[in-house]
Amino acid sequence: MKHENKVLACVDQSHFADYVADYAAWAARRMHAPLELLHVIDRHPEVAMAADHSGAIGFDAQEQLLSELSDEDASRSKAAREQGRIFLNRLRERALAAGVEAPDVRQRYGHLEETLAEQEDDVGLFVLGRRGESAEATQRDLGRNVESVVRSLHKPILTVTEGFTEPRRAMIAFDGGIVTRRGVEMIARSPLFKGLPVHLLMSGKQGQDAASQLEWARRTLEAAGFEAPASLVPGDAESIIARTVQERGIDLLIMGAYSHSPLRKLLFGSKTSDLLRSAKIPTLLLR
Repeated sequence: MKHENKVLACVDQSHFADYVADYAAWAARRMHAPLELLHVIDRHPEVAMAADHSGAIGFDAQEQLLSELSDEDASRSKAAREQGRIFLNRLRERALAAGVEAPDVRQRYGHLEETLAEQEDDVGLFVLGRRGESAEATQRDLGRNVESVVRSLHKPILTVTEGFTEPRRAMIAFDGGIVTRRGVEMIARSPLFKGLPVHLLMSGKQGQDAASQLEWARRTLEAAGFEAPASLVPGDAESIIARTVQERGIDLLIMGAYSHSPLRKLLFGSKTSDLLRSAKIPTLLLR
């Protein structure tokens, strides 16, 4: 059965997957939505073979080599599937213990971005780790797949950090643009943040109508029953957001993501990536 509002947690076999499962379980409970844990196995043709086939010569050598390589590939695929099954079952038990009814698990071969994009019509919220399996070895502060995955999707994406703390205070980095305005309307009607104070912060370079835009956002949230204090603070957005998060005890940040093209990012850098690197709390990205 398909669900148009399911929470889809994208997990890999790293310790970050536990926190992805925890936040996904929290979101699924609050949204009264089904939870699916998805593990995508990416085929890597460049993986080195254990055996040396460089000297394979003689009668039917090519056919024999292809057969050996096929057998090795099948063996690796079977081992990866079994390892993934055990891994997903452990996360499923974790979600059950967190109070989720009948979490689903799925394992698929493919490329991560394409697989998630194929699932998008049935998803209300994606959850993924800001770091993953590849970042464990390199200690990168932002996983290599985060930007490409976020750019390929159009639904909200909750990117989570290490550790789990149930969110008590959220904050919207509001810029008055169409993406964050839609985000305010989404939050107003979604059960995900019901009962939580949702702070509004407008910073960075501001237009003449900034105050009226912020007032619209505050009224929209308050009309939906939210406590929504609003602040208009000129200055560098990244530093102001980081300072406000700490001063107000914010534990979940909401903001628009990657509104410019990859070419612009190459030329001028990415404010979204900078904010994700500096933010130490889970961040809900709006597209």
